[in-house]
Amino acid sequence: MCRWFAYLSPDEECLLEDVLITPEHGLAKQVHDHYLPKLFSHVPGEETSSQEITLRNRLFNVDGFGMTWYTPTRGAFVKPITGTRPVVYKHSQPPNNDANFHSICANTATTAIFAHIRAATGTSVATINNHPFVFGRHTIMHNGLIAHFADVRRPMLDLIEKSAYENIQGTTDSEHLAALYMTYLTKSVGGGSDSWERQYSPEEMCHALVAAFRAVIDLQQKVLGPENVQACSLNVCCTDGDQMVAVRLRNHAIEQPPSLYWSATAGVTLNQKYPDLPSGAANPNATKDASEHGKHVIIASEPTTYKVQEWSLIEKNHAVLVDSKGDHSVVKIDLPDSCLAQAATGKHF
Repeated sequence: MCRWFAYLSPDEECLLEDVLITPEHGLAKQVHDHYLPKLFSHVPGEETSSQEITLRNRLFNVDGFGMTWYTPTRGAFVKPITGTRPVVYKHSQPPNNDANFHSICANTATTAIFAHIRAATGTSVATINNHPFVFGRHTIMHNGLIAHFADVRRPMLDLIEKSAYENIQGTTDSEHLAALYMTYLTKSVGGGSDSWERQYSPEEMCHALVAAFRAVIDLQQKVLGPENVQACSLNVCCTDGDQMVAVRLRNHAIEQPPSLYWSATAGVTLNQKYPDLPSGAANPNATKDASEHGKHVIIASEPTTYKVQEWSLIEKNHAVLVDSKGDHSVVKIDLPDSCLAQAATGKHF
């Protein structure tokens, strides 16, 4: 199952190396290693079994890597552009032995970073199929699966606005979902690529994600019949460089979505300017006090520090919304019973 990491702050830059490579459980290590505290069992009221724990830690993510980081550089040269815009780097191999990735991370700082390692689910291993996906100033990445994607892909295209459809380069369910999200996000302003340069509130972003999810479920039920539809797992994160929304969704009464955690403190531990290290040890090279660190929110498939108290598990069918000031809220997403899959058999961790 794919793994991803997102960092957003209104003013506190992170060095990419600090958040993706240096931590003992940074994203680059999660190709093979996994750390999943606080997960619930699929069986309500029961502790997670040893078999479940084993399965949840035998997940390899070797089918490619991608990241976007936001920079104000373009605005200094192109007059209409204000604020930050995403830079994209993707590779069809894991990041561990990618010298270009290591060089970029060692020398790049940003207030907004999305990074993703991929485990392919039925589509080819190719650079264009790697997350994140960019539409103007907006970046989207996904962990999970749209069930029956081959059956609903063609009718799904009819729901996607023309510019968003033309921006699809690969074949994944995730990129098509991203295009559908952009369709719903920009619908109120008429859609089109010009609307991709606008900013929308976190509430609008969350509403568009849920609307896209429900549209997919409606298509599945229409094409296959409600009794034949399996559940989807949709851990999706989106940002415009200043705001961020992440949802952890699965339309099943019992089964859990993939793991997803959030933190508003771990950025201090991950930043080598500050006194603690991700392992819990003291940092002898610290140059700042922890109280000097700015607001930030991290959302990640797995904690990247071993300080359990820094991380909260996002509950099933909940969303984390982060505004441009760095303030965050956690909201419940109500999926009606009509959205619950009746033929669910997979368990996505």
